Amino acid sequence: MNSNFPSYSQAFMLMLKRDLTIALRHKDDIFNPILFFIIVVTLFPLGIGPEANTLSRIAPGIIWVAALLATLLSLDRLFKADHADGSLEQMMLLPQPLFVIVLAKIVAHWLITGLPLIFIAPLLAVLLHLNENSYGALMLTLLIGTPVLSFIGAIGVALTVGIKKGGVLLSLIVLPLYIPVLIFATSAIDTAAMNLPYSGQIAIIGALFFTSFTLAPFAVSAALKVSTN
Repeated sequence: MNSNFPSYSQAFMLMLKRDLTIALRHKDDIFNPILFFIIVVTLFPLGIGPEANTLSRIAPGIIWVAALLATLLSLDRLFKADHADGSLEQMMLLPQPLFVIVLAKIVAHWLITGLPLIFIAPLLAVLLHLNENSYGALMLTLLIGTPVLSFIGAIGVALTVGIKKGGVLLSLIVLPLYIPVLIFATSAIDTAAMNLPYSGQIAIIGALFFTSFTLAPFAVSAALKVSTN
């Protein structure tokens, strides 16, 4: 590689810094998913009632469905703004492989969207009377599972980036792929509440994470090349 060109790691860090800087300038990109997450979770006690046993039983599902929907809400900004202003085509012409750029953008998306949810979720879990034995499982499943949501979601965004008003199609593509993460994450939290080992569920979510981390950037790169041609 020409020494004048940034290395793969430098290109990754430059793109990561770029996306984080843009997000900080447009703070609604950060706060909208967080506010949506909080509103969805807090509506359940109002709609179902304050009965602690009922809320405790459904709390894992509420938190994870809210996190899933908040991630889905934030996916549009991943590539569509760059596609609209022509930046995406310029990124595809860079000497570095496209998957490096894609990986940086997905990591930036998770730092902006997924990471704040991990910190807020335990506070909302108190509102839902989550079993005290389940907090560790909640944090661990969110830590491993939310990156999977970003990686899978990026594939859907890449496939629909050239389609106007492709939000419904994006949901149809992505939501079925989110179901395994949702099932095993809520199962792990429920199992922890019964003081039983939940390492099996964590191992499956971990496998989903490493699979999506390894394959998604290449799948997204290929989808972007198809969608922009």
